[in-house]
Amino acid sequence: MISIRLFMLLIKASMRSRMQYKFNFVFSTIMSSFIQISEFLMVALVMMKFGNIKGWTLYEVSYLYGVMMIAKAIYRTLASDVHHLEKYLVSGDLDAILIRPVPVLVALMTQNSRILFAEIGQGLILLIISMKALMASGQISWTAVPLTVFIILTGAVILFAIGLATAAAGFWLTRIESLQNMTEDASQTAARYPLSLYPKWLQGALFVLVPVGFVNYIPALYVLRHQGGVGLLLGTLVVSVLVLWLAMSFWKLGLSRYQSTGS
Repeated sequence: MISIRLFMLLIKASMRSRMQYKFNFVFSTIMSSFIQISEFLMVALVMMKFGNIKGWTLYEVSYLYGVMMIAKAIYRTLASDVHHLEKYLVSGDLDAILIRPVPVLVALMTQNSRILFAEIGQGLILLIISMKALMASGQISWTAVPLTVFIILTGAVILFAIGLATAAAGFWLTRIESLQNMTEDASQTAARYPLSLYPKWLQGALFVLVPVGFVNYIPALYVLRHQGGVGLLLGTLVVSVLVLWLAMSFWKLGLSRYQSTGS
């Protein structure tokens, strides 16, 4: 509980420091909004032309897209610099964090924190529009709302675990940008769409090696299509706990092997 209170205190302090530059905050939020919405609009225009992709409608894809966007925004809001560990390793700035009287991971997670309003807002808009349409057609009911909240939270945990494990690899590799492009950026982009679109080998990679398929696709099969039963949701919860434990263990191992840059 002490670590949680300390974490929240450091998060607030970091956000207050970033809000000192209000113009930069507003400008970056607007630009991020344009980037995010343009990516989705390109997909929406294609689907509006052809109707669906392998049986998945535009509203169902919007649901997957919105869940992934919000889950990623929560992860990046609460653990921003986990994704940027490389710069601490290269510059030697991690040494300064090591001597602080707080857990290293807590200190790192609270560095440069900011709320990703653009991503969260657009994700919510996509979810509201898609779920309203799906409810109107009778495909889902109001029970999908709390289930979606559950999916977003477990998804954020899974994305954090993937990011933490990738960052921990930096204790051996130092340079991890290329690895992050695969485990985080590329995999999360792929998981915005139904994984049934991809070949079997890629589906296996997105379920096992980098389990982003459990962020939105697997639980959505139950919520949107009533497939697999509630076991899909329970399985998602188990996967989130398991990958978090594995990532934390890998992080602790890597941190124990860390050697200063000597600078």
